[in-house]
Amino acid sequence: MPPRENPTARQARLGAELRKLRERAGRTAREAAGMLGTDQGKISHIESGRIGVSEERIKKLATFYCCTDQALLEALCAIARERRGQFWWDAYRGMVAPDPLNVAELEHHSVGMRIVHMVAVPGLLQIPDYTRALFRAGVGELPGEEIETRTEFRMRRKVVLEREEPPPFEAFIHEAALRMRFGGRQVVRRQLEYLMEASERPGITVHVIPFTNEDFFEAIQPVLYANGVVPQLDTLQIDTPIGGAFLDAEAELVAYRAFFTRARKVSLDPDESRQLIHHIAREL
Repeated sequence: MPPRENPTARQARLGAELRKLRERAGRTAREAAGMLGTDQGKISHIESGRIGVSEERIKKLATFYCCTDQALLEALCAIARERRGQFWWDAYRGMVAPDPLNVAELEHHSVGMRIVHMVAVPGLLQIPDYTRALFRAGVGELPGEEIETRTEFRMRRKVVLEREEPPPFEAFIHEAALRMRFGGRQVVRRQLEYLMEASERPGITVHVIPFTNEDFFEAIQPVLYANGVVPQLDTLQIDTPIGGAFLDAEAELVAYRAFFTRARKVSLDPDESRQLIHHIAREL
């Protein structure tokens, strides 16, 4: 089977974790290839996510790397068992850009999420008309059909919060985002009403960072921190107008855990947040 041209973020993450294990063990790619009876190029492809790797080979590599973390190994084997076409977002390949597909995949496999948005309501808490307004104002003018496809896909992503036992979802939203009138007054009013409703569901917590906050808090782009089934698989996703970035270096994860602790300190509590959202909606 030829190497994948565009591995998913999750496929690439499996390879990256195997590379980390190898490097911690002080082993070279050539040594790993020799142990598996293959060539160094194949190890490179495995570690970049360009070719798959079997559970048997993961376990052999783990033994060679002296890795005894069974929870991590089982999590990596679970990724290896996944197949394209297995999940709902696979139906959108070729219709939606890779970044949103990777975000949907990340959300689905997370066991908890925290997100900061400064200018807009987070995607998982949006209503369709609000989403359409954002896509209409994006970089480059999109055809109506593509706007509808993107909107439909974003609405489908909400399924992660509609499970019987959804992962905890904590959203930090700046008051500025609540006062922006994307789509017009009526759309924003409905959006804020939906946000209040969603904030009362099990597992969803909404904090507002108010204009009255007197402590400096810097967040330019939307940031999502997704907890993996094991801490080693925690992932950061930072959004930009031209695409997102996925980060997983330990130093980055530590820094952003502190970032979210800071976000909580400068935010209103959930009840105060709902009161402010209600107040802003009544002003519209």
